[in-house]
Amino acid sequence: MKQPLSRRDFLKLLSVLPPAFLAAPFIQEPAAPLNNTGAKNIIVIVFDALSARNVSLYGYPRRTMPNLERISERATVYHQHFAGGNFTTPGVASLLTGTYPWTHRAVGPGTTIVADRAKYNLFHAFEGYYRLAYSHNNFVNALLRQIRADVDEIKPQKDLFVRNPLAFDRLFPWDTDIASVAWQRAVKKGESGYAYSLFLSEIYGKLAQGQMRDLRALFPRGITRIGEDDYFLLEEAIDWVVSRVTRTPQPFIGYFHFLPPHRPYCPRREYFGAFDNDSIGYWLDKPKHIFNQNANDNPVSLKYQATQRRWYDEFILYADAELGRLYDALQASGILENTWVIFTSDHGEMFERGIFGHRTPALFQPVVHIPLVILQPGQRQRRDIYTSTSAVDLLPTLLHLTGQPIPDWTEGQVLPPFAEPVPGRNVYAVEAKYSDPHKPLRPVSAMLVKENYKLTYYAGYEVLGNSGTRFELYDLQADPEELTDLYPQQPAIAARLQGELLESLQRADQPYQT
Repeated sequence: MKQPLSRRDFLKLLSVLPPAFLAAPFIQEPAAPLNNTGAKNIIVIVFDALSARNVSLYGYPRRTMPNLERISERATVYHQHFAGGNFTTPGVASLLTGTYPWTHRAVGPGTTIVADRAKYNLFHAFEGYYRLAYSHNNFVNALLRQIRADVDEIKPQKDLFVRNPLAFDRLFPWDTDIASVAWQRAVKKGESGYAYSLFLSEIYGKLAQGQMRDLRALFPRGITRIGEDDYFLLEEAIDWVVSRVTRTPQPFIGYFHFLPPHRPYCPRREYFGAFDNDSIGYWLDKPKHIFNQNANDNPVSLKYQATQRRWYDEFILYADAELGRLYDALQASGILENTWVIFTSDHGEMFERGIFGHRTPALFQPVVHIPLVILQPGQRQRRDIYTSTSAVDLLPTLLHLTGQPIPDWTEGQVLPPFAEPVPGRNVYAVEAKYSDPHKPLRPVSAMLVKENYKLTYYAGYEVLGNSGTRFELYDLQADPEELTDLYPQQPAIAARLQGELLESLQRADQPYQT
């Protein structure tokens, strides 16, 4: 691990940060109004693209999240928790609605919940609470904007970015839509085929370079960002959350969705190269899957996958340090004595089978198996839950924990140990980014987990050829790496699960049949 920041480095960092970041750690905020109802607060923390496969809490050989391990000693840890989908839009929509993607229909990148179901969301269910939210992620903000009538406060995304004083959102605060297009064309040179300003783009570039120079020294692989130059600091977002929740009317529910460790993998200098000298590497040379990327002309090599995995692990380590800082600050404030804290993710990340990232039709464990840790007020001992659970369970569980009725529109169940697990329960995940949400979902990937078995169904993809469908069956207990497809070997089990999965998918598609 690299040397920590020197005092000189830290002062250089402070010199380029916005005033809100500078003030938060040093200004004592007024205490939050007293909670006279006795209701517990709720804080939901989401780290984007965090696969349970790469989290040391779940046995990963690299110690990527020592702070989460520490926090979990007084929490409930879920070991078989599944996302609703394998990228942000369906994953977050499932978390916010308590329904699967085949129900909420937010299945494409940047799409939103089908109109007649938008009101069925986490914030609407907590109408008696002060409701606030923030996300770095554009797709999450599209969903938050859709349900903004149910949220008391949505922190503007760019308020927590390292802001350029010449940026269009400062120069044209009331014309951001048209200004953003013009800015891309005239200044940032973001679209080809247009005449650019001969001098404004140069001014913009020089200004950005000067503002970022010192920060780049602290982030050797680049500063965390959305797109090409919308830079942000996780440190600033963490400080804002602490500052905000300690002066928020109680009871409150806060949803805070941070982009790290989503790509690009840009750890701070202390964590850069942290795993360079270990002997782990990539320990399983799994066969390439039918959905592997660039299979014919530029295959993803094991070496490339191993390097990207190592960089991802470094970024997780950096994010974990900020999670630890957030937890310690909230604990010192006293707010945790009256607050449920949920830590989870929206989907995972994959570095195997020739697949890199998470925008894939595949539904292997690295992209759908995510962490879930719940901190109960006053909890002193760790509890471990090995029952299969889903992101759709979070909404009904939070309502149950706060003594509120559970609506009949949610597809989730109250998580154990807060209720008895349902024997033989089915847990699903759905991927349909290339589908029209207003028609039966196709092409589609759908997963069913029942006890120790996992069945995945693929349909409508060109790569599947004339058959148009494919089933895979794995025993997650005996074969957690999903190396042996049991579908041809276990016809009775496969047929039973296949019938249940297809029936559920067909029932969900029924309202959209033409």
